[in-house]
Amino acid sequence: MTTLLPRSTPREAARLTLTLLRRRRLDVALTAGLYVLVGLAGLVAPWQLGAVVDTVAEGGSRDDVVRSALWILGAGVVVMVGTALATGRLARAGEPALAELREQALDRALHLDGATVEEAGSGDLLSRVGDDVRLVAQSLTEVVPLLVGSALAIVLTAGGLFALDWRLGLAGLLTAPAYVRALRWYLPRSAPLYQREREANGVRAQAFLTGVHGSRTLRAHGLSAAHQEQVDAASWASARISLDVVGFFTRFGLRLNRAELVGLLLVLVAGFLLVRAGEASVGEVTAAGLYFHRLFNPIGAVLFLFDAAQSAGASLTRLAGLALLPARVPPHGTRAGTDTTLEVRDLTHEYAEGRPAVDGVSLRVPAGQRVAVVGASGAGKTTLGSVVAGRLAPTRGEVLVGGLPADRVVAPGRAGRPTVALVSQEVHVFTGSVRDNLTLAHPGAEEAEVVDALDTIGALGWVRALPEGLDTAVGAAAHPLTPAQAQQLALARVVLADPLVVVLDEATAEAGSAGARDLEAAALAVTRGRTSLTIAHRLTQAASADRVVVMAAGRVVEDGPHDDLVAAGGPYARLWAAWSGTEPAPPAQL
Repeated sequence: MTTLLPRSTPREAARLTLTLLRRRRLDVALTAGLYVLVGLAGLVAPWQLGAVVDTVAEGGSRDDVVRSALWILGAGVVVMVGTALATGRLARAGEPALAELREQALDRALHLDGATVEEAGSGDLLSRVGDDVRLVAQSLTEVVPLLVGSALAIVLTAGGLFALDWRLGLAGLLTAPAYVRALRWYLPRSAPLYQREREANGVRAQAFLTGVHGSRTLRAHGLSAAHQEQVDAASWASARISLDVVGFFTRFGLRLNRAELVGLLLVLVAGFLLVRAGEASVGEVTAAGLYFHRLFNPIGAVLFLFDAAQSAGASLTRLAGLALLPARVPPHGTRAGTDTTLEVRDLTHEYAEGRPAVDGVSLRVPAGQRVAVVGASGAGKTTLGSVVAGRLAPTRGEVLVGGLPADRVVAPGRAGRPTVALVSQEVHVFTGSVRDNLTLAHPGAEEAEVVDALDTIGALGWVRALPEGLDTAVGAAAHPLTPAQAQQLALARVVLADPLVVVLDEATAEAGSAGARDLEAAALAVTRGRTSLTIAHRLTQAASADRVVVMAAGRVVEDGPHDDLVAAGGPYARLWAAWSGTEPAPPAQL
């Protein structure tokens, strides 16, 4: 069963949002003041139109009508300018806060361990940092200004209605229970519906991503049609929930229209009775009717915006769920590491309880030694490499570098130098120049260092042959790189990063036969003189290592130099014979 990444409660999301906005108090205060000014200016037009009615009824002068028209014109200018300034100030307060929230969520996402992401599905993570960010950003620029402006307009207009005559205000207030009933019907039902919609979108994204990334495998095994059915099912499940949302929202709108009709009738009837009794003028009742009619749009906006607010709120809780995950704790009690000896002590890792992928492995790699880890598929090689690299937290046991826990060792030299670096067969080419792709590992690297790193792994020739050399744009919709070239850039990043320990997890597996030799030479260059653990896909990597560790069923079954293990005639000798096409040597006589 898929376990989605955590989401926050609405209260936690609101608290986080307020924390981010508090850092921008001036912009928030100016925004609030401008919205109040706009709300007050909005009261002018109904009030002056009522005055015009009384002026005409009483035979007043043309100057009085012109004066009222100028008031209305001036108020319109204030509303126009004030709204523009308020929206701009809101953006100055909200956009940086949203950017900070997005960065915090992405930071937590980048430091999630691989098992958690795999269990939740990459679609859930992608929909949070994609669709959810888009919805929250859209609500900030479109929903929040309208919501705040409408809420203030309701309060100030209601005050203006009572200022004309308390009985007219009371008549308008009698419609409040109808609005309250509509909201009480809508809110408890809508929040779970919107949450289901966001989650269904995540499932749909996961199904789509699996189909895109695994298209070749699906076609090779004849599973394309079956997976297409899964995509169709996930898409229609999402569409059905969206249709339910639309239908539900339409029913909510009908309830609001009924409340508006009742309220306007009450105000007009009360006004008629007051005019007939001589206790109010026709102009005052006209202003009251216009005030109440003016409430239609803001009340409707506030209530209808619950649709967008609920959807944005669901997205915000999902974003905050990531952002509120425990931050990566900087190493404490650290020291600069000079000894690069790697030790794995009684290491066990279980993806499912009681079924260890790595079972009680202990291993010591002296400083500067290159160790290759080999074994059949499912032997636990990749899990061991991921735990050593810090990608997975072990169930039991520990990983030490220089005698200290790896996460407490700070590499000497420049800031940001990693203790352990991992290169896997899943390599991403970032959108940008070749130089940008390399200096990610060492932002302050000089030109000579970048060139030296490329020369070390044998990629300088083809990089110089690119249209603009190091400044050639690569990645999406730019100059395409072969899998072998992309992997060489990843290995060059290791040279620039200069970690104490490097883990290569089948880092040459993606290359075809033409690129395999170059990648293996690059891997040798990267690990030369460096403490390294190579999860070997090709046994030629094991043959060139200082030592070979053979795993089976999560345990170490053999350990020693390549020649000694071949001569021993054990599991490694059989693997080597199958790889090289030779007969295994007879077991050594003890």
